[in-house]
Amino acid sequence: MLNIYFGFINIISFIVYYVDKRLAIKHKYRIPERVLIYLSVVGGSIGGYMSMMLFHHKTKHFKFMIINPIMIIIWIGIILNVNNII
Repeated sequence: MLNIYFGFINIISFIVYYVDKRLAIKHKYRIPERVLIYLSVVGGSIGGYMSMMLFHHKTKHFKFMIINPIMIIIWIGIILNVNNII
């Protein structure tokens, strides 16, 4: 069940980062950074990081370059521990 959640939240995170990049290019209203960070914290860090690298979005922002990799490590640890318990 956690694996399904993890996959879903990463797809959502990837899409939201992509949409924010498109909005930035068009100089339109942006998705707040706190939403992008929240998505990473609740499990979407891999999707967010992949989107950052693929679309060159938020790569110059120190907090995104630190938070996403740290959250990737934490979430991989959580999933490995949960899968070993069950």
